[in-house]
Amino acid sequence: MHRAWPFFILVCTLTAAAHEARDMALVGAHSLQGRSSYQPVIHRVGDRWIAFIGHHAGRAVNPLTNVNEENGTSLLDVTDPRAPKLVAHIPGDGGAQMARFCNGYLLRTLGHSAHEVWDVRNPVKPVKASTVVSGLSDTHKSWWECDTGIAYLVAGAPGWRTSRMTQVFDLSDPAKPKFIRNFGLVGQQPGASGDVPTGLHGPISTGPTGNRIYFGYGTNSRGVLQIVDRKKLLDGAREPTEANLLAPQVGRFDFSPSYGAHTAFPILGLDGRDVVLVVNEALTYHCNEAHQKAWLVDVTTEAKPTVISTWEAPDEKRFCAKGRFGAHSSNESFAPIYYRKLVFIAYFNAGVRVLDIRDPKKPAEVAYFIPDGSPLTNNVEVDERGYVYIVDRGSLGLHVLELTGNARRWAQ
Repeated sequence: MHRAWPFFILVCTLTAAAHEARDMALVGAHSLQGRSSYQPVIHRVGDRWIAFIGHHAGRAVNPLTNVNEENGTSLLDVTDPRAPKLVAHIPGDGGAQMARFCNGYLLRTLGHSAHEVWDVRNPVKPVKASTVVSGLSDTHKSWWECDTGIAYLVAGAPGWRTSRMTQVFDLSDPAKPKFIRNFGLVGQQPGASGDVPTGLHGPISTGPTGNRIYFGYGTNSRGVLQIVDRKKLLDGAREPTEANLLAPQVGRFDFSPSYGAHTAFPILGLDGRDVVLVVNEALTYHCNEAHQKAWLVDVTTEAKPTVISTWEAPDEKRFCAKGRFGAHSSNESFAPIYYRKLVFIAYFNAGVRVLDIRDPKKPAEVAYFIPDGSPLTNNVEVDERGYVYIVDRGSLGLHVLELTGNARRWAQ
């Protein structure tokens, strides 16, 4: 593991809670005022580590201001992961689920209607830099390239036949957004006819070096993994004709109608292959659908993606009886400490599950952590120090975790 990691034999009094775990330990926690939480991203800001956490709609009192605020974006100082400290909360409008960070700036959604950029170089006093786009019918989990400033925003643009497609912007100057183009699957564009393909959940770009963008469409049904040539997307004709939408596409994989593609995380150079980890999203309670799970898709030959393995959490009967059970998302960090070794899957009431994917044909669970209470582990992320962060869709807040035992050694 990273040498900066402290090793805790006992984690203060936090171990007294009835958490269920295998080779994972609780380091610290924060209530987030009971705000329902979607996405955490953790980055170094100056000499501090800050967790930016997007929230679903709702309200709670901000203890820093004593004002009852719309759920938005929480900023926590996690420099000491044993004692996460709220340093700011930026109110939303119907929530602010998505959070991305680049070079001192926060890109976030504003409810379902807009995308904003905030200057958080001083995380204690965030300042709004710009509204990138507004008047949308929906938003979701976008991607922002820190080296170029190019952002791929999940949006419901006027005239499009779906509420979730892609709007591409240049945010290299966060105060002066520049629109580049709209993009989506053929059939989603204005003027098309027939069946409307399932909406976008989120893209992940490998930037100009990798020159690929991996799009995941769908939740628990009609999932699509789309592989796009980044340069062709950015340089191609802007009019959303069928030909212009197909031009940058280099690969596509359509899942069975019973499965979605919530997250499409590229793991390139894994055991001599290029692989995409695709995670479905469970929507129903008590397992009234196909088991939404994790898939490893070989995209070495991009024109012919092939599923090489799948994984689903065991003890399905037990978790189905408790309510919402199944996969939702994976970590999306390319930090070397885990990349090509371990992946972390948020699994609602089954907590977070850790898979060894070094042999992509045989993913194996090596650790898990299920918070005490009635968990709905919604999203998971890791930082470059190796800490693992999970947030809860209900009221359980944030948990900061570390690997222990064999899982800790396997990740070295």
